[in-house]
Amino acid sequence: MVRVVVNGGAKTMQDAAAREALSQVVREALPGACVYFSSEVDDVSELVRRSMDDGATLLVAGGGDGTVNTVAAAVRGTDTRMGVLPLGTLNHFARDLGIPTDIDAAVVVLRDGIEAAVDAAEVNGRVFVNNSGLGLYPDIVHQRESRQRRGSSKWPAAVMSTIRALARYRMLGVRIRTDDQTILRRTPALMIGNNEYTTEGSLGARRVSMTSGLLALYCPRAHGRFHLLWFSLRALLGSLRKTPEFETTLTEALTIESRHRHLRVAIDGEVTVLETPLEYRALPGALRVIVPAVVR
Repeated sequence: MVRVVVNGGAKTMQDAAAREALSQVVREALPGACVYFSSEVDDVSELVRRSMDDGATLLVAGGGDGTVNTVAAAVRGTDTRMGVLPLGTLNHFARDLGIPTDIDAAVVVLRDGIEAAVDAAEVNGRVFVNNSGLGLYPDIVHQRESRQRRGSSKWPAAVMSTIRALARYRMLGVRIRTDDQTILRRTPALMIGNNEYTTEGSLGARRVSMTSGLLALYCPRAHGRFHLLWFSLRALLGSLRKTPEFETTLTEALTIESRHRHLRVAIDGEVTVLETPLEYRALPGALRVIVPAVVR
């Protein structure tokens, strides 16, 4: 039983003709598949919950990384397989699994691809598939979303929010505990990746492996505003990688303690507030994802 949940708010899916074209392509490749588009009445979370209750054996996330996150949280540790139709702006998860951004090609992957056990991660029980951030990064995302709600488009809102956050950022004091060390830092930003970003390229870093079973903790070494701007832009673009600019720690789990009872945390680009301490852990092979038979 195939269920496809599409973010109806995605830029390319707001037109009725585009929705019908996508539905037709999916049904031709996967006979019997049901395609649902989120709305103000039925959001992505509700459609995913309903699909799982219906007994979906393949649940496809049609949207960006936020939609992927919602589906991943529902299917983790179950027998339900997961597919991805990348309809977002950056599509980090799909990109790192070699899933094409061309929708017709991505539908072919759903039909002809193979199942792979792919890692996820979690913080205080909240699943993420790409990364989680503290400090400057969630502040930027929070302000960007506020500007977008007031009518700004995404990228101008991101630029203005970054400038404002940099002008008023504060240092965050944390104690980070792993299995073999305790790290004390005063830092404006922390990022925790689901697997390590390692590929060379200034803005093109990718995760070579999605199956290492490790978290990658990134902390900027420099505190100057220019370096923090660079760190923030890389985080927004999913381009953090091991360089001298970042202190990088690989671990299966970590705990972040702070004097603050609650911290604003970014989870796959969505911002929430969590109670401290923050307990991060890798979830090796938690997702059964349909990927290309030959991953590039």
